Amino acid sequence: MTKVLAGITTSVDGFIAGPDDGPGKGLGEGGERLHYWVFGGPWTYDDESRGEPSGEDAAWLAEATSRVGAVVGGRWTYEAARHWGDENPWGLPFFIVTHRPEEEPEGGAFTFVSGVEAAVERAGEAAGDKDVHVMGGAEVIRQALEARLVDELTIIIAPVILGGGKRLFEGFSQSLELEHFGVRQSSFATFIDYRVPGGGG
Repeated sequence: MTKVLAGITTSVDGFIAGPDDGPGKGLGEGGERLHYWVFGGPWTYDDESRGEPSGEDAAWLAEATSRVGAVVGGRWTYEAARHWGDENPWGLPFFIVTHRPEEEPEGGAFTFVSGVEAAVERAGEAAGDKDVHVMGGAEVIRQALEARLVDELTIIIAPVILGGGKRLFEGFSQSLELEHFGVRQSSFATFIDYRVPGGGG
């Protein structure tokens, strides 16, 4: 049965991006440190080449991606990543939540959908017997949690205090009980897995 997974990296003080995030700098000022685990160590937006994850980071990523058959992301993330060069970084059906679905780009790399519920529904249809991954940004994950669409939530905590930026649960309007079921540790991140009781729509 298809599950809806959500996952995002945050600083110890709860920020998923530093100040002034935007196109070409999706993680904001100093936010690169959040994703050291993704690139195997320090990197910057100015780097022409970046490393690969290793050890526990690579193991978690391989395990997580092996389950996924379709992806849901937000319009802000799509814009901040500069559309990933108009190439789908997942190689899977990728649904972008947007208020302007009529602006869907040509070429079929991304499908624009109005509303997180519709996006998750379409992703579930496209995923086949695999799972749906809600990758964020923060607003899309909050909306999916508030709509009780998420079965499992992974919070990846980077060992950094950003001191400002965009908070993961800023404006979250509900109390939500979670069930802890897994943890994985590396020098660059702590991966904490939760079940979301009553999730999955």
